[in-house]
Amino acid sequence: MPQGQPSVVPDDGLTTRQRRNRPLVVVHTGIGKGKSTAAFGLALRAWNQGWPIGVFQFVKSAKWKVGEENALRVLGASGQGGSVDWHKMGEGWSWIQRAPADGEMSNEDKAREGWEQVKRDLAAETYQLYVLDEFAYPMHWGWIDVEEVVAVLKARPGTQHVVITGRNAPAALVEYADLVTDMSKVKHPMDAGQKGQRGIEW
Repeated sequence: MPQGQPSVVPDDGLTTRQRRNRPLVVVHTGIGKGKSTAAFGLALRAWNQGWPIGVFQFVKSAKWKVGEENALRVLGASGQGGSVDWHKMGEGWSWIQRAPADGEMSNEDKAREGWEQVKRDLAAETYQLYVLDEFAYPMHWGWIDVEEVVAVLKARPGTQHVVITGRNAPAALVEYADLVTDMSKVKHPMDAGQKGQRGIEW
């Protein structure tokens, strides 16, 4: 395994091992393709380590076909690595009984309820890796308070890693995160009129 040398050794009182195993907040943002794909790649590594994984898929419809979902569900059920729970906002979230009597929940309400469940799981240390897919959007749109998100992440107990994807990640989140990757687009087949295809987009 490559042994990178840090450019700075902080005076934080931690041993090298403690610092190395510190739980991280990771952000994948930018206009380029691959933000969610990279997060699911991390989930594969976490599964291999035997970590329980919680995927919270914000924004995308329940009808959206995500190839990684099927693969991670199968792996999670195999009993060989970590467990995998996958929650989709488009399905109304798995823990919500049904829509309220006065009608369907708005997308904003669904996003907020998803965040409330993430907070409950963080407090209970339910997972070791959280993939909050497309979670940057509800913060960017003002549905979820960024300062609250940062405060909750700062106060999370244990060794819980959190990966957040989506364009326009708010500045306060980017500043707080430990690892931030901005996916930039150089070329994309859609620029030449080609639609998404099987095995590449889903």
